[in-house]
Amino acid sequence: MKPNIILITADQMRGDCIEALGHPDIKTPYLNTMINHGAVFTNAYSATPTCIPARAALFTGLSQRSHRRVGYQDCIDWDYENTLPQAFADGGYHTQCVGKMHVWPPRKLMGFHNVVLHDGFLPHRNKNTPANRWWDRVDDYLPYLQREAGYQADIADPGIDCNSWDARPWPLPEHAHPTNWTVSMSLDFLRRRDPTKPFFLWTSFVAPHPPLLPPDCYFRQYMEKDLALPVHGTWEEDGPEYPDVDCFKGHLADEDIQKMRAGYYGLITHMDHQIGRLLRGLKDEGVLNQTIILFTSDHGEMLGDHQMFRKSQPFQGSVHVPMILYDPGNLLGIRGGTRCDEIAELRDVMPTLLSAAGLSCPEGVEGLDLAAALNGEGETRNYLHGEHTAQSAAGQSAQYIVTKTRKYIWYSDTGRELLFDLEKDEMERSDVSGQKEYERDLSELRTCLTAELKGREEGYSDGTALITGRKPEVYLKNKTNI
Repeated sequence: MKPNIILITADQMRGDCIEALGHPDIKTPYLNTMINHGAVFTNAYSATPTCIPARAALFTGLSQRSHRRVGYQDCIDWDYENTLPQAFADGGYHTQCVGKMHVWPPRKLMGFHNVVLHDGFLPHRNKNTPANRWWDRVDDYLPYLQREAGYQADIADPGIDCNSWDARPWPLPEHAHPTNWTVSMSLDFLRRRDPTKPFFLWTSFVAPHPPLLPPDCYFRQYMEKDLALPVHGTWEEDGPEYPDVDCFKGHLADEDIQKMRAGYYGLITHMDHQIGRLLRGLKDEGVLNQTIILFTSDHGEMLGDHQMFRKSQPFQGSVHVPMILYDPGNLLGIRGGTRCDEIAELRDVMPTLLSAAGLSCPEGVEGLDLAAALNGEGETRNYLHGEHTAQSAAGQSAQYIVTKTRKYIWYSDTGRELLFDLEKDEMERSDVSGQKEYERDLSELRTCLTAELKGREEGYSDGTALITGRKPEVYLKNKTNI
């Protein structure tokens, strides 16, 4: 029988928030174990760092130029010919997703045989339907929560916004937390799966995306530590002193930063322990060594770095993601503890997992097989082009080119340029775009972006130069078709 495949995704998890990669504060024993017995890709990125376009790359194996989502635009039909779960289903796999999908319409299967859905707190998607009727139709976690906490219980009861930097402990029993529920439903799938088929399971956590509500023991674990403060760059601009709770930029007091980071790190360690619970379930079912697991996140979180919060920014906190390929049965011949510095992106998940299962990629898939890169085989990339449009915020629509050692950023509406030497300055404290020794780097990366944007409908490039001031378009023009 072919190997079982599990894709585990976090939502909004920074690529540096793993203990084994040297984070000064966080504890992630099970992710450490997965690295010790697998491989970690230290230069993994989200080309379009918000939920919807990032998940389009995961589902399709395509670049943003091809999947046509270059910003956060919701409530538009997902109508792709080829998807990751469909390829597994066509290849004889029993397929299941548990947790977050963030597709439209919300119950669309995208090729899965079944979906047990919890998209998080997305009230704006109810399209004028009363929330109590909407959640009953599209969220499978809420009925469980109401059975555990009473029929009046609601996802929004703790009062912390779904994009807020504020944090507090989860007020209900730990087993009722959505992170626990996601693993419970994944384990239930293992019990109910077709034993005559290999399975593809996507365990999709909402954590550590806000609201920052870890169980109390995880919150206290970090509130009681002297946590490192955010990094700041010489190039950054000051934000407001009393920022909105759901802002993208602002100056927080140290006590608020401590609380924010305690909530965020607490959600990650809690999720890590629940991943351990899932691994134990696989072992108890006798299938752990017949299963290949890939862990990643759709994008990161600025977490106060450069006075920024949330995602969509071209900086490392937002675009750098974790990516671990765990092969406990050594089915792929991966040497445990391998650290690969080849540039990886979310579009690579589809070809990597299909290859691991011995299945062919659908025609047109643009991602690379990362397992081949571990063996010094297959294609690699010299750079990655990333972007994110923000039609409602001036100075926020950014394009970037990242290599193993450099990052170039261009803001399409203002023409502002930034250049970082990631080899010397991985936290992007110093903009070197004006330094003479980096003139060649700046010119080469600008030329690279100019070529990448040639022919785009926004008119960002004429093929020889970047053109400032063009309206940033989200490719999708209507609400029905791609």
